[in-house]
Amino acid sequence: MAVDYRNQTTLITGASSGLGAEFARRLAQRGSHLVLVARRGDRLESLATTLTADHGVTVTPIAMDLAVPGAGAKLAAAVDGIEITSLINNAGFGTHSLFHQADPQRLTDEITLNVTSLTEISRAFIEPLRRHGAGILVNVASIAGYQPGPTLAVYAATKAYVLSFTEALHFESRGTGLRVMALSPGATDTEFFDVAGQGADGGTRRMKADQVVALTLKALDRRTPPPSLITGRANRLMMGAGRLVGRRLTTAALGRMMTR
Repeated sequence: MAVDYRNQTTLITGASSGLGAEFARRLAQRGSHLVLVARRGDRLESLATTLTADHGVTVTPIAMDLAVPGAGAKLAAAVDGIEITSLINNAGFGTHSLFHQADPQRLTDEITLNVTSLTEISRAFIEPLRRHGAGILVNVASIAGYQPGPTLAVYAATKAYVLSFTEALHFESRGTGLRVMALSPGATDTEFFDVAGQGADGGTRRMKADQVVALTLKALDRRTPPPSLITGRANRLMMGAGRLVGRRLTTAALGRMMTR
């Protein structure tokens, strides 16, 4: 029951580095054509050239800032004429600071990209994804979405939205053949921390991007993929412990860890 990506076209946002670029490499290996979206067009062009040469797939790079209202419609117009059969909403960023000290516009951009644009892009493409009925829809959440996140308050809240939203779509997509899943990695060794700040990992061990992507694709290949996936045994144990002790104590422990 593994997903057959041959003759599919997968749209990946946030594809210029990190998880997005790794998803692009893995899916090209499995035969998927690609549409890669990110702000940094030079990186997209370089990645597209490499993947086409190595795997013989068609790769369309689109340089676009998705942290703006109406990004979903703008992106749909940009790919008009290309049949999108799978979608990975990976674009997003976090702010690591006390909320009252954070830049207001930066927080607005964070909510726009992590929540509004992800929702708009999902809505713009989910009907053709459902009609095709053999692809995937992955929305990248985070283990931060499972509890409040002191010093990551807005980021954690946006990822809680992504988790809830995607699990609902998983239920709604039953019987269509479309495999919908929320991916919730823990700290991952990507450029996320160049933007959010190195302390945003709370001192926890970071997984490699290729490990996270490999686990995600393996889960999607199951006969019945889960509605959400926490990657890494340590992350699953941490989230399980949080459910046992309750949100108040978990928030207090996280707050002390993130502000020490």
